[in-house]
Amino acid sequence: MTTASRVFWIHALTPLHVGAGQGVGFIDLPVMREKATGWPIVPGSTVKGVMRGLFEDSARRGGSGEGAGPRVDNHLIDTAFGRGGQEDRQDQAGSLVYTDARLVLLPVRSVYGTFAWVTCRLALELLRRDLRYAGLEAPAVPSPVDDRTILTPGTVLAKDGEVYLEDLDFRREEGADEWADFLSRQVFPDDPEWVSLFRERMAVVSDDVFGFLAETGTEVAARIRIDPVCRTVEGGALWYEESLPAETLMAGTVWCDRVYGQNGPSAGDLIRAFCARPLRCQLGGKATVGKGLVRLVFSGGEGR
Repeated sequence: MTTASRVFWIHALTPLHVGAGQGVGFIDLPVMREKATGWPIVPGSTVKGVMRGLFEDSARRGGSGEGAGPRVDNHLIDTAFGRGGQEDRQDQAGSLVYTDARLVLLPVRSVYGTFAWVTCRLALELLRRDLRYAGLEAPAVPSPVDDRTILTPGTVLAKDGEVYLEDLDFRREEGADEWADFLSRQVFPDDPEWVSLFRERMAVVSDDVFGFLAETGTEVAARIRIDPVCRTVEGGALWYEESLPAETLMAGTVWCDRVYGQNGPSAGDLIRAFCARPLRCQLGGKATVGKGLVRLVFSGGEGR
């Protein structure tokens, strides 16, 4: 059996709300989180559904459109993403498999440098495992302690050896340059300005600190509903929504180890058709108020 695979990166250009339904705390509409770590995730079904919609729109328009990749026919779309609910066609599972996208880098306020892209050892180790599956070898992972943060030599986040993220203070150490170089090449290919900005702002903290930031560092906005007649707030129509901040970076894996249907394309053909060029799309809810605009970037080889 041949497996073709890629890593997909989600770079949030605006706040991102992929909701988990009604909350049990003071946040009425929380984001979806991983059970074991409590870190935010984007379900693979969300990414797969949005990608199908992008390519179907492109096929209907008769052209690729901005960010939607090359035009592909409906048969190839059905092979990749599945089909069902049509009386004259047999149901068929999709051949592309998408994992949930895990949190890799969280943007956090910084006294120096405005904000930092923050990660931790566990997040990088999980990512490193996924990257290896997609044929990419990542650098060794640094291991900071609670009162230290590991930065790059050219960082803008420190002054006189001190780093301040949110209301936490750390001592500066160096050693994140290899990971900063690696990640910037994957997420910002052919964009040297953003590569430079990224390298200046990457920070690695301990797992415990990152868990705290992943819990408290999201955006929580109060929303209200206006009475259409009186043009005032409706009684009881106040709620709180949680979103991942703009510039959040997440990663997951897409692969194909079996192509459903007869006389169809190969696994590599599907990966090259749908998981090659960067895409610009909307994920999650609240699209009409500017939430969920993201870049989808793919990296990695054909796999095994």
